[in-house]
Amino acid sequence: MTRVFIVVGIRLYREGLAQLLDGQDGFTVVGTAATGRAAATQIEQLTPDVALVEMGLPDLDAIAEVLAARSSPIPIVAMGIADSDSEVLACAERGATSYVTREASVEELTGTIQRAARGEVICSPRTAGTLIRRVGALAAQLKPVQAGTPLTRREREVAALMGEDLSNKEIAARLRIEVATVKNHVHNVLDKLHVHRRTDAARRLGQLTRSGTGPLDSDPA
Repeated sequence: MTRVFIVVGIRLYREGLAQLLDGQDGFTVVGTAATGRAAATQIEQLTPDVALVEMGLPDLDAIAEVLAARSSPIPIVAMGIADSDSEVLACAERGATSYVTREASVEELTGTIQRAARGEVICSPRTAGTLIRRVGALAAQLKPVQAGTPLTRREREVAALMGEDLSNKEIAARLRIEVATVKNHVHNVLDKLHVHRRTDAARRLGQLTRSGTGPLDSDPA
């Protein structure tokens, strides 16, 4: 039995999907939510096999961060997107491992959910090539970071906002920088502060500030 959690903003659409999937052999809907933040809280308790998520909701980073941080990450199936490289890449950057387009049939939807639950990544060969090129480009941009390296001023700002439980998108808006730039800063902060969870970064930074030790002396960048 594949346990599904649905995140869709429109109630009628959300309830219709829940009834549809509950009526299919091998599926059970364990919960639904209208926002990413509401979903993140429920998913921690319900631990579904797959999260079926409508792309385009304003706070999807919240659910993506929670699912990615788990020891056994829950796959995200992005729903209702156009079959274009830009939208598929946007879904992948938010943690989606599979997607169904706006024109997908019920059979395609259920098949994608089942394969995602088995840990398979579902995309076309063209999209796979696009994703591989994107990964290569990002790897070329990232520089190795050694633990204990001083935090930059911007990284300290990001760490403080992480402590306020802001998503990457919210941090980007607050600092007026790109979401991809925030993700790089978050990665560096976690490495430099020797922590694995976002919520621990600000706490660790405060401890080091009070003690006067650790990677705090920084350049102005």
